[in-house]
Amino acid sequence: MGNSFTIHDLPRSERPRERLQNLGAEALSGQELLALLIGRGIPGRSAIAIAQDLMTRFGNLRQVSNATIEELSAVKGVGPAKAAQIRAAFELGRRQDLESDVGQYSIKSPQGLVNAIRKGIQDRAKEHFKLVLLNTRNKIIGISTISIGTLNASLVHPREVFRDAIVHSASSIILVHNHPSDDPDPSDDDVTLTGRLADAGRLMGIEVLDHIIVTSHGYTSFKERGIL
Repeated sequence: MGNSFTIHDLPRSERPRERLQNLGAEALSGQELLALLIGRGIPGRSAIAIAQDLMTRFGNLRQVSNATIEELSAVKGVGPAKAAQIRAAFELGRRQDLESDVGQYSIKSPQGLVNAIRKGIQDRAKEHFKLVLLNTRNKIIGISTISIGTLNASLVHPREVFRDAIVHSASSIILVHNHPSDDPDPSDDDVTLTGRLADAGRLMGIEVLDHIIVTSHGYTSFKERGIL
């Protein structure tokens, strides 16, 4: 990809905007979605090239979403205005996730929470790690997605888990993830991660009330099992 490459050098059917219109947003790569947010490139750098630079610099979309305006602006071709657009887009995604219709669900039992979560875990082929935020009256104020993919204690950092809890003034949290294998038993990584996050929560005054593993036919509650 040379420096003079622009989106218009691509066949029309392969341009991100046309691909989104024809195939839907789900068909686009993270780089293509970023390119659409960036909109226009700069002389010698197309929006696609700038998006690739962002992915290369930060490693993945999650890290791009966590970058500050200053960090994003340091990438050639982004600048403060485009950095603000990128930050706003990721924040809208987070807020949409937090605005789930959770008012109808009770958390008096793990089963009630499972009913709230299972609805939002649509891709059974992957593990979805979610965070349930509760206020001082133990009412759900939001459900956010922390990661999608194999859950590993070394890949989920406490700052990512507790960021939404702090921003939304949660009093306590419940961790939830699904097992596509339908095996309800916690893995060693599940146990290690839970202990690590519970310790971090105690330091910040945000209690981890439970960690629930959801399968298609049931669930496992760490609290009920005495693990937490």
